[in-house]
Parts: sequence; structure tokens; C-alpha cells
Amino acid sequence: MPDDDCMPLREIAGAWLRLGIPALIVRITAVRGSAPRDVGTALLVAANTQAGTLGGGHLEWHAVQRARRLLAQPAQALPVEDTVSLGASLGQCCGGVVTLHYDLLDAARLADWPPESPRFHLQLHGAGHVGRALVAVLSALPCRIDWIDVRDGVFAGFDPTPRVLPILTDTPQAEIDAAPPGTFQLVMTHDHGLDLQLAEAILRRQRRSADVGWFGLIGSAAKRARFRQKLTARGLAEIELDFMHCPIGLPGMPGKEPGVIAIAVAAELLQRSASPLAQTPHDC
Repeated sequence: MPDDDCMPLREIAGAWLRLGIPALIVRITAVRGSAPRDVGTALLVAANTQAGTLGGGHLEWHAVQRARRLLAQPAQALPVEDTVSLGASLGQCCGGVVTLHYDLLDAARLADWPPESPRFHLQLHGAGHVGRALVAVLSALPCRIDWIDVRDGVFAGFDPTPRVLPILTDTPQAEIDAAPPGTFQLVMTHDHGLDLQLAEAILRRQRRSADVGWFGLIGSAAKRARFRQKLTARGLAEIELDFMHCPIGLPGMPGKEPGVIAIAVAAELLQRSASPLAQTPHDC
């Protein structure tokens, strides 16, 4: 059953449709007050499984039960809507009101389903321990990752997904030049010399176009100081070097294990990409 959280929900819906699994799409169409998820959030519900989330809790339990009752009554006219108060009667204390829209998953609904909108596009240079841990963390989130490395066999066993594209190349600088405007750049390769080359390529693109979304370099304050010295000698100005963020990750995370670093870096990437709307507290 294709219910992998690392797949966009639209991709799961398409897989269910191809397999002939009867299902409903439950979508939040209106919110008043506080609620666990925003308008547009969707949930897929079949008789024995589900994918996506409306935020969990009794709201989601209510939505799943209602959807399964509708699935069991094929004569029931669809779509239908359901307005739910997130108060004590539902076992939640958000205090808001959510409108849920229930509709049959079919070819027309799938065609109307907009593609996933990534929170950010990341070029991740390096498929070492931290790179792998970071991809594992980010794969469950709506983002696009170009995962780049120069070493043969480093992506063995990893297949492309709708969110992660492994790129094996001996010219990673060309990937930087070809990246869409606004792309985040994160350098964490196996080789400090290669890190330096990539850092220079990113900073020179930023000099030319001023369209790099963000640039992070794995390493310590000592590595940052060495790189600044070397990059200054290559003609980059001190003010240009301020665009290079090193060390990376939200501060205060204890430990240097790859998983810890990955979580800290993922948190920083989300923070960097957040719009004012995305920063609205979800306090339910």
C-alpha cells in the first residue's frame, strides 16, 4: 500500500487510483479561529488505511469516521461539507471552527489537484553521513532537493523520488550555475578542497546575480576563518563572505551526531524559508 510519508499526497492519491482503491479526499476549506492545520490541507481516507493528516486528534478521527461512513454508502451524493467546532464536545481545546469538504477520489479530482508547492529548493552538496541524515529528515516535508555528489556509487540503492533527485556529476559547479533563482545552497562534501571550490562558485553567482536564496557551509568557526582567508585571496570581498553561513544549524543543539546536526540544519532551513503566514502559531 503506497502510504509513504515521504511521497507527496497527490502522488499517493494517484497510486491509489491506479490500484483501484476506493477513497475520499477530505480537505479543509475554511478555518475560523485557531485550528491545527491551514486551509487547503488534505487527507486521503480508504476503508482500511489513510494518508496525510489534518493535524491528528479528534478532528482527524471525526473526519476519518465520517469519510468511511460515506464510502460505505455509495448512493450518498458527493461532495458534502461538514463544519466542526474544535471545542470540548470534540475533545479539543483549539476553540476554532473548521469546514471539511468530502469528495470522491477519481480521475477528475486528481487532475484538478495542484502539484505540491515546495517550501524551498535546496542543492545539497555531499552524500556523507550528515547529508544522508538530512535527506531522511527533509524527505517527509514539502521541499525539493537536488542531492549532488562526485563519488561513484555513493547513491547506490537510492532511487529518485518526487522530492529528492540524486545527481552524480564531476562538475558540481555547473549545477550551481544552473540552479533556479532563490535556490538554497548547502555544502557538506567529503573534501575540504571541494567545499572551497563550491563556496567560491556560490559566492561568485551571488555576486553576479544576487539570487542565491541562502548559503550554508558545514564546519567550525575555524573552518569559516580559513575559508574566508582563502576566498579573500581569490578576490572576494569581506562583505561578500558574510553571505556564507558557517557553522550551520540552529544553535543550542547538544551533540555532534549526524542525526542531531541534520535536525538542527533542517530547522534552520525551515526558519529561513518561512513566510509570515508560515510563522503563525499552530497552538492546537
